[in-house]
Amino acid sequence: MLHPKTIRARELRRNQTPAEAALWKLLRAHQLNGFGFRRQHPIDRFFADFACPAAKLIVELDGASHNERMEQDSVRDAHLNQLGWTTLRFSNRELSDHSEGVWLEIERTLKSANPQKINNYV
Repeated sequence: MLHPKTIRARELRRNQTPAEAALWKLLRAHQLNGFGFRRQHPIDRFFADFACPAAKLIVELDGASHNERMEQDSVRDAHLNQLGWTTLRFSNRELSDHSEGVWLEIERTLKSANPQKINNYV
């Protein structure tokens, strides 16, 4: 029998938003050696939209309802930071209007997380 978190993660992946699908495509197109991302990855009691376990990096997409969730997200991000994770947040609009800029910010964060691994790849 599958773990409830596995079942929930699969459900979230099946029901991804158009923005999540676009970011997943972007992450897959720009893969860096050793820095694979997972969609709807369970971390503690949360599910990260996208997570790179090797760099302990979470990438979250915030939709139109984000203003209503800012305080909850701040508490969540602080908790995950205590576990050693870094969270990057982008709005759906940022992704649609500036996808390359979103990727460059993700890449910069990955490079700062483990420059040795990135420099060996580039």
